[in-house]
Amino acid sequence: FTEEKLGQAEKTELDAHLENLLSKAECTKLWTEKIMKQTEVLLQPNPNARIEEFVYEKLDRKAPSRMNNPELLGQYMIDAGNEFGPGTAYGNALIKCGETQKRIGTADRELIQTSAINFLTPLRNFIEGDYKTIAKERKLLQNKRLDLDAAKTRLKKAKVAEARAASEQEVRITQSEFDRQAEITRLLLEGISSTHAHHLRCLNDFVEAQMTYYAQCYQYMLDLQKQLGSFPSTFLSNNNQSSSAPVQSFSTPSVLASASASLPSVSNSIVTSGISELKSSSGSRKARVLYDYDAANSSELSLLADEVITVYSIPGMDSDWLMGERGNQKGKVPITYLELLN
Repeated sequence: FTEEKLGQAEKTELDAHLENLLSKAECTKLWTEKIMKQTEVLLQPNPNARIEEFVYEKLDRKAPSRMNNPELLGQYMIDAGNEFGPGTAYGNALIKCGETQKRIGTADRELIQTSAINFLTPLRNFIEGDYKTIAKERKLLQNKRLDLDAAKTRLKKAKVAEARAASEQEVRITQSEFDRQAEITRLLLEGISSTHAHHLRCLNDFVEAQMTYYAQCYQYMLDLQKQLGSFPSTFLSNNNQSSSAPVQSFSTPSVLASASASLPSVSNSIVTSGISELKSSSGSRKARVLYDYDAANSSELSLLADEVITVYSIPGMDSDWLMGERGNQKGKVPITYLELLN
């Protein structure tokens, strides 16, 4: 080996097919490691938590269960909402947001668990199992090649007939062992193609897990937005725009865009004055529903876009809500889902 490195000895080259297989295996190992490590970072951004999980895994002990970031935020929101009072608009909204954040935290746990089983574990098994076997056989092949080349060198240097005969016998034996080891290594390396196929299936599972997670998060936030009710108008007014501003310019989901785009083409001040007038009087008014609303509980009234209902105020009611009636059905409805009719 030293003589080869110094350029004083000839080296038996592997055939091109085997060299290509070795290169493909090395490339697969390199990128599998990178993808696996970055996926772990994506699923658990906290390096301290990753180190803790690694230590517990090596000790073969179960890591202590802790709240993740969305769950922790959700708990803070719920505690704050209870402190401010569930009956207040802000307290109620905080509790609803907190519950949604907790649901997102649960979905996040499911994503991590599913991804670990269906994606990370197969990749880790390849690095710690199949590739280690390949590396071991590859090293053995290297040793067999060095044995063969050493035997060839001794044959060249042999002067006496007996020494040449012994060297020739040694070359035949080492050549046979080298060829056998090359075949074993080749068969193992050809399994890399099936490894790619297996990892492709695992990748599809990972994508499906992510798709499920993001779909759940979107649905949770959509439900939360409907429960809050006042979100669209607050969002627009916080940006000093009238409710007739083109909502499509914001990067909000298409459902929100289509819903907010149907707001009445009047200024917020006119809408506010109409509501204030209704709240100060003891009468009732007709109102057109701007878009669908699903009742969060039995005290609320579900709404369908474009239907007309009767609305009125009762003493002590939250400023963002009115009582709505449709036939013999009645319940609280969010003001921002309504357009008062003259």
